[in-house]
Amino acid sequence: MSSPQITLTLRHTPSALDTRRGVVRLHPEVLDALGLRAWDAVHLTGARRTAALAAPADGDNPPGVVLADDVTASNLGVTEGSEVVVAPAEVSAARSVTVAGSRLASGSVSPSTLRLALIGKVFTVGDAVSLLPQDLAPPPGADVASVRGQLSRAIGATWTSELLTVTATEPAGVVAVGPSTVVSWRNGTPTPPSTVESPAPVAVAVAPVEEDVPAVPVTDLVGAQAQARTLAEWFDLAFRRPELLARLGTTAQLGVLLSGPEGVGKATLVRSVAAAEDVRVLCLAAPNIAVLEPNSAAAALRETIARAAPGEPTVLLLTDVDALLPAADRPPVATIVLDELRNALAKPGFAVVATTAHPESCDPRLRGPELLDRELSISLPDARTRTELLRLLLRDVPVESGVDCGALAEKTPGFVAADLIALRRDAALRAALRQREAEQPRIAQQDLLDALATVRPISLSTSDNLATGGLSLDDVGDMAEVKQSLTEAVLWPLRYPDSFARLGIEPPRGVLLYGPPGGGKTFLVRALAGTGALNVFAVKGAELLDKWVGESERAVRELFRRAADAAPSLIFLDEVDAIAPRRGQSSDSGVTDRVVAALLTELDGVEPMRDVVVLGATNRPELVDPALLRPGRLERRVYVPPPDAEARAAILRATARHTPLASDVDLEQIASTLDGYSAADCAALIREAALTAMRESLEAAEVTAAHLESARKVVRPSLDPAQLAALEAYAEGQQAR
Repeated sequence: MSSPQITLTLRHTPSALDTRRGVVRLHPEVLDALGLRAWDAVHLTGARRTAALAAPADGDNPPGVVLADDVTASNLGVTEGSEVVVAPAEVSAARSVTVAGSRLASGSVSPSTLRLALIGKVFTVGDAVSLLPQDLAPPPGADVASVRGQLSRAIGATWTSELLTVTATEPAGVVAVGPSTVVSWRNGTPTPPSTVESPAPVAVAVAPVEEDVPAVPVTDLVGAQAQARTLAEWFDLAFRRPELLARLGTTAQLGVLLSGPEGVGKATLVRSVAAAEDVRVLCLAAPNIAVLEPNSAAAALRETIARAAPGEPTVLLLTDVDALLPAADRPPVATIVLDELRNALAKPGFAVVATTAHPESCDPRLRGPELLDRELSISLPDARTRTELLRLLLRDVPVESGVDCGALAEKTPGFVAADLIALRRDAALRAALRQREAEQPRIAQQDLLDALATVRPISLSTSDNLATGGLSLDDVGDMAEVKQSLTEAVLWPLRYPDSFARLGIEPPRGVLLYGPPGGGKTFLVRALAGTGALNVFAVKGAELLDKWVGESERAVRELFRRAADAAPSLIFLDEVDAIAPRRGQSSDSGVTDRVVAALLTELDGVEPMRDVVVLGATNRPELVDPALLRPGRLERRVYVPPPDAEARAAILRATARHTPLASDVDLEQIASTLDGYSAADCAALIREAALTAMRESLEAAEVTAAHLESARKVVRPSLDPAQLAALEAYAEGQQAR
């Protein structure tokens, strides 16, 4: 009987404790479905196969996700967002293990210390492993502190970053190192560093992959048909009609840089077109060889190129090339890799297609005339493309008749093909858990909608995304004029672009939201994002500021690039007066001046922002650089006034909707007496009243008027009359213009 297996989406672990220890995290329900206990071994299958220890993830972790570190992802030959098949693994006690490593490690770390560092880990031949002990669930008798000390004394502070390659094990398969395992370096007994030969290049962990997975038909490449036709034409000219190009005075050399957001389907496009054109594909993941020493990395690349048969049309698919050839801090192997690619492209019948999600981060030499001199780009799917992708992904899946792909597409802004696959997988898990005994289980619309709560698009895998919490503008009491202004400036350009085009005008690019502290500006932004199904990138205060020259500008460019990748999106610059103050008046060596210049460059960029709106918030609008407030930038200014009695009553009701109030509580009457209270003050008043009731009795069941009166002695009004007067004068001045 075959062992159970589940296909999950790989995400990088957010925990530093799990990093480089050979541990992956799975949802407890997934562990149960696979019949696993905590710290059992699992087989992981991506572009290649590896093994790891499986530990339970936090309950907040989505069921359809496996959390892994960078070393495990490299062993799998995949990147974040890729599919990984997880299954239970049978582990054998290793009689012997042979590893290869750097000259420093192999010459300084004794086999006995090496064995102690590997005890408790599981792996297979070809895996990269670190010297960090597996201290999350150490085996009995393990002395982790002693091992750390020995390694530190042997090779210094760099021992935590050392990576070894497992070259042989006895027996074969998944093995675990125990106290009786014989562990040795591949080049024999270690000798002093000065006399140790550099280990021979190890390419077993990064061998080129020729996937036997059937290529997706070109007709199913939703949203990339134009790119597929272009690439097919290039393949046809380079491989089938080189004499035509020669007669026209050029060569048949073909090097392509294919860019697009992560998970959009760049590698899938190449494989599909190559299959349709009968071209052989050799796939090599650049991050896999980027972690090796230069000799091993160059050897892996040469081995891949050498596998191309003479006379057979072959394309080398080099994925995530920016990891191997970065624009900054170029590694020593970069020049060797470029020479190898240049020599390979000179061979007849050989082409190179490199993919990247960050073309600006690639070594500019890669775009040289004898290298990747052609470029293709796949854009982020729009709502219509996402609808077609969902229909395609659900075509062969049993779904209920009420599934509405169009409605789902509207709720998935920023999702790429890989994200939608993850959504389908998570929905399938939910449907399976809901219909354990059903003979014909089906995925329902609600399963897909519930999966949206846990599946985040790859473009939003960072921590600066603002959660909307299901809010909409309907949840914002009063503020009719403010809501209307924000709807016109932010939502109309995204919902009705045809109307703007018909009238021949460009929609506003940005909005400045200003008002007193605690007035609900951030709450409004969350409600706005929830109404428009927008992805929000929130930057607070001075998060973009960096003392190193060029880093602040780079952070601004990266922010706008990720927002464009996740469009329709909203860039929320909270406390924009700290990010973009008036230029020439700061004493920070010009850092803020450079940030203002970078913001102006992005807002006035040569490439217009599409489906991206910038919204700044401040309580000191007079401090913001005037250049940022000119037309074409943050041109719409929306004043958020302090709440009046009616608005305060609405805020009190919204805050207390889950708080049981006694019959003597009159929120309207209380609101009328709260002059000078901001929205945040009103919310704090309800919270403090509930705490007052708890102080009287932990068994308290309701909040009374007396509790609210006591809370008012603690929560005082925070609005400053002088600041309010200045803000109102500023607002009147804007209206008078």
